[in-house]
Amino acid sequence: MDVDTRLLRYFAAVAEEGNLTRAAERLFVSQPALTKQVRMLEDRLGVRLFDRSRAGMALTGPGRALAARVPALLGEWDRVVRETRGAARQVLRVGFLASAANEATPAIIAAFGARRPGWRVDMRQAAWSNPTAGLADGEVDAALLRLPFPGQEAWRVAVLLTEPRCVALPSGHRLSTRDRVAFGELSDEPFVAAPAETGPWRDFWLAVDQRQGDPRIGAVTEHPDDWLSAIANGYGVALAPESAARFYARPGVVYRPVTGVPPTEVGIAWAPGDDDHPVVRDFVDCCLEHR
Repeated sequence: MDVDTRLLRYFAAVAEEGNLTRAAERLFVSQPALTKQVRMLEDRLGVRLFDRSRAGMALTGPGRALAARVPALLGEWDRVVRETRGAARQVLRVGFLASAANEATPAIIAAFGARRPGWRVDMRQAAWSNPTAGLADGEVDAALLRLPFPGQEAWRVAVLLTEPRCVALPSGHRLSTRDRVAFGELSDEPFVAAPAETGPWRDFWLAVDQRQGDPRIGAVTEHPDDWLSAIANGYGVALAPESAARFYARPGVVYRPVTGVPPTEVGIAWAPGDDDHPVVRDFVDCCLEHR
């Protein structure tokens, strides 16, 4: 009997979270879709894996037996896939969001090329709806990410840089001529946000922890171009890394320093099973050397 590894990944997330809603947010899928996948796995195995109740999803005896084996199974499968693809193509796949490691990215890639002649770094930009940039589904070998991201505790993460946040405003906004803006002055403003499925990542960029109430959402976007258009068109304001003023300059959008919110960090993330992977380790070391 064959079982799709995606079904096992979904099962593992529900087993770890003990809750369908949290697991769906972590996997960036809808709760009905996740429920369907779990039932499909139970049908294929011919056993009940969870006891369902209002309190959550509790593993049955067979479920506990499977949960004990699945993480190692998936980790080894992901490693085999990465090594096979890498050996065949001599390509290291690196996911990233927005500006990645800022101006350090070319130096990192050049240093990796010096260490690994013949190898190429394939930089893959992800939408904001995928804040692990493909790491969670095994599409990349490592990722340059904005921290925090959903499920961060499951990965190895090394912080590369810290930078203040700013606020992106329509050029005609009442605060656009200020030298700096206090976050409290934005409390009633509509915000341009990432999709709700990104959970803690979206909350960080809405500064939920620094608010007294729920944020107003003026628009939801997944890509930098759409984000810039929404701000320029007056649908909302948005928090951004300070470097966004350099990487995403655009007529109709101005960036101003903002006070009252903590800074953002950029990190290099990789799978724990790749701690001893020589190619991944070389790339991580190059990131650390050029941070």
